[in-house]
Amino acid sequence: MPEETLLAFDYGTKKIGVAIGNSLIRQARPLEVLMPSTRAQRFAELARLIDQWQPARLIVGLPLATDGAEQYASMRCRRFANQLRGRFGALVELVDERGSSIEAQELLGTHEADDAVAAAVILQRYFDSLPA
Repeated sequence: MPEETLLAFDYGTKKIGVAIGNSLIRQARPLEVLMPSTRAQRFAELARLIDQWQPARLIVGLPLATDGAEQYASMRCRRFANQLRGRFGALVELVDERGSSIEAQELLGTHEADDAVAAAVILQRYFDSLPA
């Protein structure tokens, strides 16, 4: 895989955690938390990030039930991923996000979830799944 910048999203209806990383060093880091109040604002903020970082692909966390089954939140995240593809012509991949918020809390040492850290956990899982 050539060197690529990637953005990852921990999507929620009220907040979207964002992380960044590149495929050369395969390390993710939290970037920011978007808190758009309207759909137009959400896509304006996403466009700003995509313009700024020029990612080669976008990673979206896919919330699955503990048994791996799809749930209502899974459908919302799939729709978000499809919107990213459609609006920005981006390559989008879904990554199982089960337990990412808990892992983010453990990394932070607090019970307060940081959506950007959860997005970094999701992106790191993507990097870790790539062949060496």
